[in-house]
Amino acid sequence: MADKSALRAYRGKRDFDRTAEPRGRDGSHGDEPRFVVQIHDASTMHFDFRLQVDNVLKSWSIPKGPSADPHDKRLAMPTEDHPLEYEEFEGVIPEGEYGGGTVIVWDHGTYRPLSHDRRGRPVPFGESLERGHATFWLDGSKLHGGYALTRFREGKDEAWLLVKTDDERARSGDRGTPDPRRARSVRSGRTLRQVAGQG
Repeated sequence: MADKSALRAYRGKRDFDRTAEPRGRDGSHGDEPRFVVQIHDASTMHFDFRLQVDNVLKSWSIPKGPSADPHDKRLAMPTEDHPLEYEEFEGVIPEGEYGGGTVIVWDHGTYRPLSHDRRGRPVPFGESLERGHATFWLDGSKLHGGYALTRFREGKDEAWLLVKTDDERARSGDRGTPDPRRARSVRSGRTLRQVAGQG
């Protein structure tokens, strides 16, 4: 069963009579945890990076998007937990609503937690995030390989860094993040402009 309190902040910010965003329902999606990266043309253009942890999508806003270069540290600002159904959300959030603007699904897929303790034993992924450092392997349509999320500031102005692991899927010197206005959805093949034009 989904923890309804986990989505309280998400639901409290939205009027579901006006926005087509999913309200969220009980249940889970399959055995392998999912991830999604959405491009969100709101008051500022940014990428939303979301990882399934239990029955919610833990979420971060990444202004410059994820990078395939291990030397490129990307700022990741935490946002409220989203429902699992948000992985498939693509459309226009009405002006005046929280996050008003156009959203496309830039990438999605599954991920494998990689975090271990000092003795080499696997650590539950949610626990790794609580401790402030989590490593994982992405198997998406566009993003592949190891990544790490590391919290470097706590409290009201909490902030993280998303960094690519230096593995066989790394591309030094190639940031791997497209111009968001030209990028196409992995779900529909549409650009932000095309989605905005079709509502």
